[in-house]
Formats: sequence, structure tokens, C-alpha cells
Amino acid sequence: MTDIKHGIEQPEERSPKRVIGTPSPAASTSLLGTEAPAGGGTRQVPGVIPQDEKTAKKGERITALCFIVAFLAGIAFVVSYVVFQVGDINSTATSNFALGSSLAVALLALASGMVTWVRMVMPKYNLVQERHPMVSGGEARAYVGETFLQGAEESGLTKRPLLRRTLLAAAAPLGLAPLVLLRDLGPAYKDFPAKLRHTVWGEKTKEGKPRKLVIEGTGDPIRAADFNSPGGILSVVPEGYEHDLNALAKATLILIKLRPDEIKSGTNLNWTHDGIIAYSKICTHVGCPAALYEQSTHHILCPCHQSTFDAADGAKVVFGPAARPLPQLPIGVDEEGYLVATGDFAVPVGPSFWERGDAEAEVRENGGHA
Repeated sequence: MTDIKHGIEQPEERSPKRVIGTPSPAASTSLLGTEAPAGGGTRQVPGVIPQDEKTAKKGERITALCFIVAFLAGIAFVVSYVVFQVGDINSTATSNFALGSSLAVALLALASGMVTWVRMVMPKYNLVQERHPMVSGGEARAYVGETFLQGAEESGLTKRPLLRRTLLAAAAPLGLAPLVLLRDLGPAYKDFPAKLRHTVWGEKTKEGKPRKLVIEGTGDPIRAADFNSPGGILSVVPEGYEHDLNALAKATLILIKLRPDEIKSGTNLNWTHDGIIAYSKICTHVGCPAALYEQSTHHILCPCHQSTFDAADGAKVVFGPAARPLPQLPIGVDEEGYLVATGDFAVPVGPSFWERGDAEAEVRENGGHA
């Protein structure tokens, strides 16, 4: 069989055989009619079975409802990102649940609306695949353009404004979501060095007192007289910030007890109390927790890349890729004998590139002079 319009040979058995009781096959395989119906309305095209108008109306309402739900869920995603801030484990879990649930509902509703649109609004098709030459001529391009316009008409995109408007409304919040997430790239550049320079150890409590050192996990304050075994080690966090993950990312300490004769010149003795020394637990290489301690050598080891620091000598680097010592925190005791921070770190904690942020801040504070 030959396609007269396009001059393409078609196999004789391409179309299924007619089943008794079905309409006779169309005389032409063309999807497009050549003339519009005299009375107006949608033209009848061979191979296209129009959807029942009652079903199409029902599908339109269901689809519009899905798109409205997607719109509201998209708004809920943006609102959840702003309202549910992270800081501890519970708030992070709440934020993740709100963001995940709203985004899942938005995507599910949008997909459900599109499926309903196709199944209940658009017509059904009986098509025969045509194979065209690789190089399309003017007639083929005109045919494609006509087919595109027909598809737009049959989809209801131009005929049913409710679908079009609710689809745009459903997609709008999802398009804005990536812009909202840009906030997680970090603080503004003007605030970046200052955020790196300071930790909560430099802040006073609400009563105006120095902030106590408390044991990580239990939150119990540490009495200096009770931490009296040389070689002892504790993981310490600031009082009042036991569950604030953002604060703990910079303020977690490792507390070590040494004999006075074991402390070397690299350690600032004015920042110790009775052989007790506090160092930042954040490795100066890439920020891993330097939590392993070898009592016999007084070496602090970071398990990520084996950076090793000498706790007896100001936590200076003795091995590994770290570029600078672990910062030492000045500590003392309050009137009750509990260990407290008497100030903030003198240098930024964490990876060494943070030190450049500190230097830039100092340059600005000094009027552009290093």
C-alpha cells in the first residue's frame, strides 16, 4: 500500500484487522482534516475519537483541583523552609518532614493532574506511524505546524482556560523553590568573616556570667576538683547550646588534664587551670572531629586524615595535612568551682581557610591596612 500524500510505501499488514462490530476504518491515514465543519466547533479528524463532553468536564474539574493542591503544597514548601529553622535534632527532623511532605504532595498533585488531563480531557487516537525523509521540505514543515496547532486545540490548553491557569499556578511555587534554597549557600559575604571569627564561648549567659563548660551528651557542668586524673579527656560543649547544631559546629571542645611538668611552652598557661587545657575539637584541616587521644604521648588524632596534634605543646601539628594548631580556649573557674570560658578563641576554629576570612575582617577594621 502506498501513502499517496507522502509517497511512502506502507506494509500491507500495518493496520490491525477490523473486528466485527467496530466502525469501518477511515479512508485516509492523515490526522488533519482539510476543512473545518460548517457549523463551527471542533472539526472531526479521522483517527481521532473526541472525548465525551461530560467526562471532559469532570476531568477538567479534577485536574484543576489537583493543580490547586499542587499550588498550595508548593506555597507550603516555601513557608516551611522559612518557618521551620534547624538548630537541633528535633527541629531538623521537623523541618525535613515539613519540606519533604509538602514537596511530595506538590509533585504528586501536579503529576496526578497531568495524568487526569490526558486520560479524561484529551481525545483518543488511532495512529499509523509514518516515516518521512530525513530532510523535510516545506510541505512537511507545514504539516508539523498544523499538527502542533491541532494538538494544542485537542489538549484543551487554549479552549479550557481553567486548566491553563491552574497549571501555571501549580508550577509557579516549584519554580521559586530553587531560589529559596539559595539561602543555604551560606551567609552574606559581608557577614561571613565575622561569623567565622566568633563562637558562643565569647558570649555571657543571661545573668551576665561566664558560660560554663558542660559534658557533651549529659549537659552536666564540670567541677575542676572532680576532673583531677592526669590523662583524662572529656568532650565539652557550651552551657545553653547543648542541642544547637549550628553553635556546636564551631564551639565543641576537647578537655584534657595534664600534670604541670608535662605542659610545654607552646601552651598558654594563663588559659589553663590546674593542668586542665581546652582545645577546639574541630580539626584545622577539613573540620572533622579530632576526638582520639593517646595518653602516653599526649597526641590528639583526627581520624579522617590522620592529622596529629601535641596537646602538651599548644596542640601544634606533629603529623598530617593540618596547617595550624587546634585553637586553645581560655578557661577558669567560677565562685562555685565549675570550669567556665573566660573568653572566646583568639583565632578562628576549624579548617585553615577560615583564617583568611579572619584576616580580611581585620583588614577592614583597620581601615584597609593589614
